[in-house]
Amino acid sequence: MRRFAQAFLPEALPPALPPAVAAALAEAPERYNVAVRKPAAVIYDAGDGLAVSDFTWGLVPSWSKLPETKYTTVTARLERAPSSRIYRSAWEKRRCVVPMTGYYKWDRTTKPARPYFIQARNGEVLFAAGLWDRWPADAPELHTFTVLTMPNDAIPPPLVPDGPVVLGADAVTDWIAGPWLPSRFLARMRQPALDAYPVSRRIRSRDVDDYTLLEPADALGDDASDGVDDGDWDEDDD
Repeated sequence: MRRFAQAFLPEALPPALPPAVAAALAEAPERYNVAVRKPAAVIYDAGDGLAVSDFTWGLVPSWSKLPETKYTTVTARLERAPSSRIYRSAWEKRRCVVPMTGYYKWDRTTKPARPYFIQARNGEVLFAAGLWDRWPADAPELHTFTVLTMPNDAIPPPLVPDGPVVLGADAVTDWIAGPWLPSRFLARMRQPALDAYPVSRRIRSRDVDDYTLLEPADALGDDASDGVDDGDWDEDDD
């Protein structure tokens, strides 16, 4: 997963969310093609209670010499994050939740590859468990995040069954506060039923960001001649 969407209708936000968080998400900018190094609305707690702010996707650890990393840090595998040098501190101290309308994955069993949009079957918001950090540690200028992932058989074939760890709305506060045995806490989360449908390959471009990206496309057709430069396409967008 390298792209996702955020566009929240007030009536679609679950009542289990704290009212201030729900209000902030309802007012957040609509984004239909969040990519690496782009901003997204994140639920977190910096010590004053839950808040929603725009963080940059792709975690940069506070000890990094530069405001970037040579590693791919948009996602972190659940089983590896606790022991990873990059994520260890955030795992212990800075957990967050990334609300999503849905996310994109690529079917690479076809040529050309075809993007699909994945969403909850009941249409509800997906609350993905994440980690965040601030750079540099002494005088933060940049707030970044990563999304935790794990195998998920709810993702329909032919897509690779791996995706964000989704929390129930009633578990958002507990995850951010820091549950006892966090790996077990997440592993026990019941993942929602998901639907997936093909969308336009226009999501290849980081500069394309509008609601039409969510419109279904012909799975058998080829919209390659859509005016999007292949140079904008991240081959790892699966």
